[in-house]
Amino acid sequence: MTAPLLHGVAVNPAAPTDVLLRLLTSRHKEAWSPLCRQRRDFPDAVVDAIVTHPEPRVRADFVRNPYVDGEVRGRLVDDPEWIVRAHFAGGPGHEWLPQPLPDWVVDRMYTTYGNEELGQLITSRQVPYRTLLGHAAHPMASIRSTAVQMWAGLSEERRAALPADPHPAVRAAFERRMREEDAEENERQLNRLPPHNSHARSHILVNRPLTRAVVDSLLHGTDEEDHWVLAHNHSTPPDVVALMAASPDTGVRLEVAGRAVLAREVVELLAHDRDPGVRTAVSVRPELTEAERAAIDYVVDQDEDFLPIPHHTRPPRDPAVTTSRANSAHPLLRRHAATDPALPAALVALLAEDDDLGVRVLLAQNHPAPPPELLLRCHLEYTGRERDRLTTRPGFPVTGLAARFADAEDPSVRRLATLDPELQPACADALTRDPDPGVRAAAARHPRLPPRRLLALLDDEELAGDGAANPVLPLAVMYGLLDA
Repeated sequence: MTAPLLHGVAVNPAAPTDVLLRLLTSRHKEAWSPLCRQRRDFPDAVVDAIVTHPEPRVRADFVRNPYVDGEVRGRLVDDPEWIVRAHFAGGPGHEWLPQPLPDWVVDRMYTTYGNEELGQLITSRQVPYRTLLGHAAHPMASIRSTAVQMWAGLSEERRAALPADPHPAVRAAFERRMREEDAEENERQLNRLPPHNSHARSHILVNRPLTRAVVDSLLHGTDEEDHWVLAHNHSTPPDVVALMAASPDTGVRLEVAGRAVLAREVVELLAHDRDPGVRTAVSVRPELTEAERAAIDYVVDQDEDFLPIPHHTRPPRDPAVTTSRANSAHPLLRRHAATDPALPAALVALLAEDDDLGVRVLLAQNHPAPPPELLLRCHLEYTGRERDRLTTRPGFPVTGLAARFADAEDPSVRRLATLDPELQPACADALTRDPDPGVRAAAARHPRLPPRRLLALLDDEELAGDGAANPVLPLAVMYGLLDA
């Protein structure tokens, strides 16, 4: 029982500094991970103790904490242990919405970390888009040389500056990029590679310009992925794209439907495709009018997950495009508009009343100031992933939830009662005996739980840790748990 109790104290929001510091001693190793990785806020003295802690795993857990600001975690950017730096670069994991890293931390990583760690950093979603875009004008040549990785987002002026850069490393990076854009050079590289599939071969075929000879070899090849490659590659000639649009393979036709540029006759062909997924993909193409979209028999899935987006990793939206999509009759375009964090108040009000569940939930998940009544409505109606995150969004209405939902049939809805700061002690007590384990755990952490019941939970095999995390747990009890 000791470990769950210490885990609870480690994340208890009322645990004082001296308690947290004692948990960092070697006597309480079992509390290190929950303290450093799961706790939401840290006194300065505790941060200092973690950053200077002799055990690398303490520091490694802290840099992966999804709640700690990047500026604070940045104190460990130069940690002497590789495992700490690797975990820092990798971030909290894809199950979490990561905190963005400040520019100075990213700069330090780019100039001191190895390729493996930098690969993790790029996929960790911790680096803001504006930071990567700004590398083209960075004062350090080693960072300017990475700007070619953001080629599609660079302005013509920034692109033109790279071959004239005073530093040879930047010019060399530009020249490598130009070679990647050379179809003849790509064909030569393919000819030097083994004919069987490999990462290097696939990367060239999927992402780089191809000569007609390579295109024809794929067109008449025997590999089942060859036609998908042609449907995807941006350099595929229009006549071959048209052939792929008539492919018997639904996946190939679906890939064609998502191409940036399509001939009008190809769009019309795919708009009448036998597969609803292909028709739906075509129906959201930007060149179509509202009347043309309405004429397509598309399908809108209501059972998918509607998730938050790490907006700092993406370029800002065009306000005109967002406005157009928000006013579209097509639910998928309105869903896209609903994910724009810069959506103006008038459009927020419009989409908050949308008749499509996906539009409403995406707005609630992604806007910085969603209407409170929308948040509650979405939690009641949506049952997909990240449902409970809605209750943590700013403005979620908590007062009065106990009276409305303590007896609800759905356990996720019953759990709303435990968010109510005015939850009656007797109700909190009853909810710790609820049939659902999630409801029991949430009730065990409620500050209005009767003291006698709270202390009794510390001996409960299931709920001891949740009881120890209750913010009204007496300090004397906390100290006693540390001394046990």
